[in-house]
Amino acid sequence: MLLSLVVHGQISKGTMDDKQQIEQLYKRQYRAMIAKDIATLDTILDDSSFLVHMTGTHQLKKDYLREIKNRTLNYYSVEDDEISITVNGDTATMTGRSRVNAAVYGGGRHTWRLQMKSKLIKKDGHWIFVEQRGSTY
Repeated sequence: MLLSLVVHGQISKGTMDDKQQIEQLYKRQYRAMIAKDIATLDTILDDSSFLVHMTGTHQLKKDYLREIKNRTLNYYSVEDDEISITVNGDTATMTGRSRVNAAVYGGGRHTWRLQMKSKLIKKDGHWIFVEQRGSTY
């Protein structure tokens, strides 16, 4: 059964349960990034997943996790402004707009208005990220 869910002012189709799971997964991912919880991030990101940073750099999961662990990527806090989710069976897209406080690649600590466009799949009953593309908003 398809239902509409309003998440921070956005309406899209999918089951309430799926949308809630995806929103919680997004928030769980940021908590894990801040805590440098590589084990949790490993379960949230598909083995084939990749991230495209706002600089355009394409990064595979293993490299992304390594850079969080070795403190090349340091995340301190996140405040969500808007999350929109569309579910289509066992695939979904999500756009999260959040203010992320971080220090990356040797730069100083700064708060970015980061938009993350993500693709997810449902595997064994659980949602996981397969692609994420960051930009500013």
